[in-house]
Amino acid sequence: MKIAYGTILLVTDGSKTLMMRNEGDALYPELSVVAHREIDNPPNREQLADAPGVSFSSMGGARNSYQQTDIHRLQEDRFAMEAAEALAKAIDGNEADIIVVAPPATLHVLRDHYTSAIRKRLIAEVDKDLVKTPTAEILRLLTDWPHRS
Repeated sequence: MKIAYGTILLVTDGSKTLMMRNEGDALYPELSVVAHREIDNPPNREQLADAPGVSFSSMGGARNSYQQTDIHRLQEDRFAMEAAEALAKAIDGNEADIIVVAPPATLHVLRDHYTSAIRKRLIAEVDKDLVKTPTAEILRLLTDWPHRS
């Protein structure tokens, strides 16, 4: 895929976001990081203090257990929503193309929070977790990626 000058690239997962801009041209792209955000989101076992609750029926010996809330997933979803908001602010006032790279679960949350401006400028979505990948490798993978818009 060709990445035009000024294209904004959002690479995110549930706990880290990199927003980059192509400062080069389509033949020689050069990604520079314009925003970076990371949160500490430990697994559920470290965030929850107790086992899920149990309720007893008033008649008989039946019991029901409550499903435990997935705090880790909720924080990842909230982080993805905030990444979509940051992307909307970043494109406000310019006509930059957008490429979004995120794992499938995060991509699902992002799609639910795209503004009409993001949808209009979105040229590609890549369903991979590349947030810990070096910038040069991300660039190589994207230039080899088939264009799907």
